[in-house]
Amino acid sequence: MQIVTIFVVLASKYMEIILFRNADKTFLFPNKKGLKQFIELLFKKEKKGLYELTYVFCSDEYLLGINKDFLNHDFYTDIITFDLSENHKQTIGEIYISLDRIKDNAKTMNTSIKEETLRVIFHGALHLCGYKDKGKADIIKMRMKEDYYLSLYKSSLG
Repeated sequence: MQIVTIFVVLASKYMEIILFRNADKTFLFPNKKGLKQFIELLFKKEKKGLYELTYVFCSDEYLLGINKDFLNHDFYTDIITFDLSENHKQTIGEIYISLDRIKDNAKTMNTSIKEETLRVIFHGALHLCGYKDKGKADIIKMRMKEDYYLSLYKSSLG
């Protein structure tokens, strides 16, 4: 019995809560470990339990297929967030991010690709924490939270 307990404790210690995966595009980001820790902090600050979160980086075409197949939307988007949680205590989510959209958005918004990537990463996490972006008031609140976490992340880098 004690050996099983030790194994479970060790396995949970080394189990990754946040995963970065590549579909048909490759995501290269410095300090992935620090970013994962920061995303965990975001969930703690939002008082939301986190069990597992997978980010999948892809192209416009890949994400368009998901948008059509799962949401019946026939348009490009930068992010789609799926909440797969069975209860409200432990969040399980999948977030699909189009690297093509991020690149275009960064150019349009006159910001760096790195900053826009972080914004979209935090945006997806905030959706899983309960924030919406359909109405004007919700969009403003979401942008304020994105800005807050971008600033906090940058200050954590030193």
